[in-house]
Amino acid sequence: MTDALPTVLLVDDEEHSLASMRMALEDDFDCLTASNAAEAEKLMEDNFVQVIFCDQRMPGKTGVEFLVEVRDRWPDTVRIIITGYTETNDMIAAINDAGIYQFLTKPWHPDQLLMSAKNAADLFRLSREHDQMALEMRYLSRSAESKVEEQRKALREGLGFEKVLRAPNSPMNNVVEQARQFASFDVSVMINGEDGSDKATLARAMHYASLRSDKGFYEINCAGADEDLIEAELFGAKPSAAHGRQKRNLGLLRKAEKGTVFLRNVGDLSPRLQRAMARFATEGTFRPIGASELERSDVRLLASSNGDLMSEVSAGRFRADLFFALSQTTLTVPPLRARIVDLPILAQNQLFDAAAKHGKPVHGLSDDAIRFLERYNWPGNLRELENEMVRMLIFSQDSVLGPELISRHILQASPDDTEADDRIDHVLVSDGTLKDRVEQIEMRILRETLTRLKWNKSRAAAELGLSRVGLRAKIDRYGITEPNKANATEHQED
Repeated sequence: MTDALPTVLLVDDEEHSLASMRMALEDDFDCLTASNAAEAEKLMEDNFVQVIFCDQRMPGKTGVEFLVEVRDRWPDTVRIIITGYTETNDMIAAINDAGIYQFLTKPWHPDQLLMSAKNAADLFRLSREHDQMALEMRYLSRSAESKVEEQRKALREGLGFEKVLRAPNSPMNNVVEQARQFASFDVSVMINGEDGSDKATLARAMHYASLRSDKGFYEINCAGADEDLIEAELFGAKPSAAHGRQKRNLGLLRKAEKGTVFLRNVGDLSPRLQRAMARFATEGTFRPIGASELERSDVRLLASSNGDLMSEVSAGRFRADLFFALSQTTLTVPPLRARIVDLPILAQNQLFDAAAKHGKPVHGLSDDAIRFLERYNWPGNLRELENEMVRMLIFSQDSVLGPELISRHILQASPDDTEADDRIDHVLVSDGTLKDRVEQIEMRILRETLTRLKWNKSRAAAELGLSRVGLRAKIDRYGITEPNKANATEHQED
């Protein structure tokens, strides 16, 4: 006998929105639907609802007004509100009024909706388990009950694994599951991955899922900074008249007592700081600048590297004792090109973040834009994607951003695969006749130009120095097709 699916209540006065939400969630949830607050309240009375998705703008009571009532009568139900982009500032107050766990902006992506529902259902289950544990522990130990409440508070802070955005079938799912396992054990973790793959978000999530979540999380970038500055920030410094220090400066290893310190790019530490950190990682002791005695601190260490530290150890450039002390367990974060299934969620989320930061509301990316972005290799990973979203936002004129806004080198990426060695620079040095290699480049230039100019063939021909007849012949020769041509009206060429 299989376990019953968790129940989610969908509230929206628009039938097509309800149908879209049900379609996205019905495989994993028992979905109830209501078109207004009165219907939703009746369903709440008759069913055991774990999660609510509620639209903000509805006839009668607004979504926030309804969820305030839900908070009073069914406080354990996890409440999520769906709102138009321009209402996000109002939603900040709503989080306090209705105890809203999360708000989603329109248009939402089906994978984003599903991931939010799964995270909310997990939160409901964990909250119930914590409540049960607290009830049992009340008769055993008041300190144990306090610890349960601290964990529950950290869980609700919203800094956990729900921040690791991904699709239901993402390669990141296995990484996150491993991270969840490691989080509850007080061991060091080395997080490996390319630069820009957002290892810091995973480290922060592990802290807030650990038994140290009620204490501080601190991070320091070991790359690019002056050695003395890193030493002072890590270990602190005693007062010194000779150096003009009138009072003690506490380092992170003292500030983070009972908490977590995340060492980014740990492979860039100097030999002297490697030696000092090796002592702390193995013995728990450190010496502040200007101090004569060692101090002790209880800190969990997480670290990241974007290179092969084991080879650095073999070459004698990184201390073996520090490496193994920081690598009791290891995680590897895949690059963006290896988790391209996550790109629609990541790109839309970064676009909305950029829009909020720069005060320029948009409704998202078109399907054609997503397809072009999925073809690219993304050597700069999430940071490069974030830069591209900002660039597209700056040049956008419409609420939905199309492929004509995408950078030219991305538009010219191979449509057949996303391997790095299939870029134009490889074509220049690859085998094959001159004619074949020139044609590969010509095809990409044609596709990029047509996309950027929204398939205005007259403008494309003029820019490329071709006649319209010549351009059409090349389009036919290379089999270049306009996206969604079968469903679109014919573009005006003049």
